[in-house]
Amino acid sequence: MKYISTRGQVSPTGFIDAILMGLADDGGLLVPKHIPQLSDDTLKQWQKLTYPELALEVFSLYVNNEIPRADLKKLVDDSYATFRHEDVTPVRRLDNGRYVLELFHGPTFAFKDVALQFLGNLYSYVSRKTNSIIHILGATSGDTGASAIEGVRGKEGIRICILHPHQKVSKVQELQMTTVNDANVLNLAVEGTFDDCQRIIKELFADVSFKHRYHLRAINSINIARILAQTVYYFYAYFQVANKEHADKISFSVPTGNFGDIFAGYLAQRMGLPIHKLILATNENNILARFVNEGVYQPGAFRGTYSPSMDIQVASNFERYLFYLYGEDADTVTSLMAQFKAEGRIVITGDVLKRVQADFSAYSVENEECLNTISAYYEKYSYLLDPHTACGAAASDKLAAEGEVTVVLSTAHPAKFDEAIRLRNISQTYPEQIQALFDKPQIQTVVGGSNEEIKKQLVTFFN
Repeated sequence: MKYISTRGQVSPTGFIDAILMGLADDGGLLVPKHIPQLSDDTLKQWQKLTYPELALEVFSLYVNNEIPRADLKKLVDDSYATFRHEDVTPVRRLDNGRYVLELFHGPTFAFKDVALQFLGNLYSYVSRKTNSIIHILGATSGDTGASAIEGVRGKEGIRICILHPHQKVSKVQELQMTTVNDANVLNLAVEGTFDDCQRIIKELFADVSFKHRYHLRAINSINIARILAQTVYYFYAYFQVANKEHADKISFSVPTGNFGDIFAGYLAQRMGLPIHKLILATNENNILARFVNEGVYQPGAFRGTYSPSMDIQVASNFERYLFYLYGEDADTVTSLMAQFKAEGRIVITGDVLKRVQADFSAYSVENEECLNTISAYYEKYSYLLDPHTACGAAASDKLAAEGEVTVVLSTAHPAKFDEAIRLRNISQTYPEQIQALFDKPQIQTVVGGSNEEIKKQLVTFFN
């Protein structure tokens, strides 16, 4: 399997080089040159697999023998041995046709662990095998940072710097990042929004000489390994629900801000998983919902919400979808992204918009609706949703047809967002691992939002 850039100016590259490159050197995003196509027989065989066994089969399609199968199996087994549930990502039935896919059983209680436990081990493996330096640079709206740090903390040959928007993540998210005292970890709290953090990351990776000089590697979902890892739980959940419901129409409702989680579902669908509908749920920062419903991709005013991990105006994985929307035409994608940079908007109409609306349904959830959904599910099902999952549930309630089987992706444990849940007078008990964070000292550096300030911190840390 080779990987190509959405902008077409990078020679096809192998899996390991692709994950090391992160952002393509031409400023685009890497995608597989060909999407593997799965037969009905293969899907039938995969239904019987455990989660690690299924992950091994999916990764094998994309690694293409660059990593010996025995080594790949160990990477997968080690990554998912850290999860608290034997199913890794269990499916919970709430009602007829209503399911929740619990993605929060990893070390940091967030769905990002599914990909980042694997990517952390993969980077460590590559560092050992190639005797190379791995300097990880990432931005987080809350969960990626903690998951990425947990995946590589203390590992030889790896250093990691994470940017997060200062005082714009939940307290537990902040503590999970900033109470880590390993020497190979640097937390920078940026005075600005997540979009500022993400812009800095992309611009630093686009500075190819700086990127190569300091051996920068990506941990955000611009890294194709993140997307590939997330496709696995769509397959796993589909098989679990199909076995219980004997249904041939199963939809997924996905809370998303950066378009990575739902793009993984789109990729699984393109591989042959017969997903009926992909429902895209946003909060009030609804650039993606507006794009699906109106054909306009244009940032609006930033809104702080109860689901801060989705407080994103510019979705870093959107370009990957554009690539497939326009028939893998890199020239068109390059032109559209140049237009977006110059004018701040992309507008599509006609048949192209119809294709988007065939691929996704979308709904934007307002703050009060999010909290009301938490209350409603707690009262009806005795099941506590975190605010991001509540956005997915609200979108499912709004857009799923009567009697349709729908799986809502639960992206985080509710304990990570107790500030929002307490607004509905619901009390919860923190898991022991989270409760312990409040007694630990924090280690972080508050910085301004300029590239030069971040560069200065990185040069000191990585030298």
